[in-house]
Amino acid sequence: MKMINTKTYRSAAFGAAILGAMTLGSGAALAADSTDPVKIALFDWTSVNINAKILGGVLEKLGDNVEYPTGDYLSSLTTSLTNGDADVGMEYWDTTAGEAMKASDATGQTERLGELGPAAKEEWWYPMYMKEKCPGLPDWHALLDAKCAAAFSTAETAPNGRYLGGPVTWEGFDDERVKALKLPFTVIHAGTDAAMFAELDSAYQRKAPIMLWIYSPHWAPAKYEGEWVQFPEYEPACYTDPKWGTNPDLAYDCGKPHGKIWKYAWAGMKDKWPLAYKVAKAYHIETADLNKMSGEVDLDGKSIEDVAAEWIANNEATWQAWAK
Repeated sequence: MKMINTKTYRSAAFGAAILGAMTLGSGAALAADSTDPVKIALFDWTSVNINAKILGGVLEKLGDNVEYPTGDYLSSLTTSLTNGDADVGMEYWDTTAGEAMKASDATGQTERLGELGPAAKEEWWYPMYMKEKCPGLPDWHALLDAKCAAAFSTAETAPNGRYLGGPVTWEGFDDERVKALKLPFTVIHAGTDAAMFAELDSAYQRKAPIMLWIYSPHWAPAKYEGEWVQFPEYEPACYTDPKWGTNPDLAYDCGKPHGKIWKYAWAGMKDKWPLAYKVAKAYHIETADLNKMSGEVDLDGKSIEDVAAEWIANNEATWQAWAK
């Protein structure tokens, strides 16, 4: 698949779309979607790709052509959605993509399409069986105790505890958080989302020590009994002003932000693919449905395509309403 990767294309396409609309009369929209494929970005976790395939499957049933380029989560906001590599991204979390979304908004070349539906939460998490070895949890101060840190240690990190973070592309500032809060922990980044949760499952079955990044919506908080660590509550100043919080010299001395999950599109989508734009803007998914479908993929071994197709088949009235 040849990817178009210049901003010149975006400007030209946007201008052509506007010109086409003008030929239909003042204020008119394009009568039909372009036959060019709508490119819906895939990223490196399950739920976002389920949403991408549901949207894509719906658009195909409505007559659009669809492609699924793989992109980088954060940089896609200021590159893929402005240079032609992608037209829609289905999950941008306030918890990790807040700054990237601000940068994307500032370009004027992307559009925030609204909320996906579920609330976003991401934080350090541990299985409940670890609490007896570190009884001060979930208060983060418990992690400062050398005995508690040792309880979460492995051969590669001892005497420090081991924290399994997400892939480095997710950012999340865990390395900075450890340093700012002076936690006796070593951050190890998982190579992939799947590897991270495979390690959780293995540790949980053996009641082995593990502290890792868990996010919601996701099936894991429902399957495994555990708790999120309670860090100092996030405020924007925590990430920008070192004087904020317990450490007067370093930023990031707080937990991760909470918030919403957003959909984004190239700004010209509404003119080039007016129907696809309307559907993407109206697209909404329930947390319970997304958790269930993610579990079917990650736990039951179903393909993302099959899970998405099943949702489309069972919810025709819902997605038909999106197109009206």
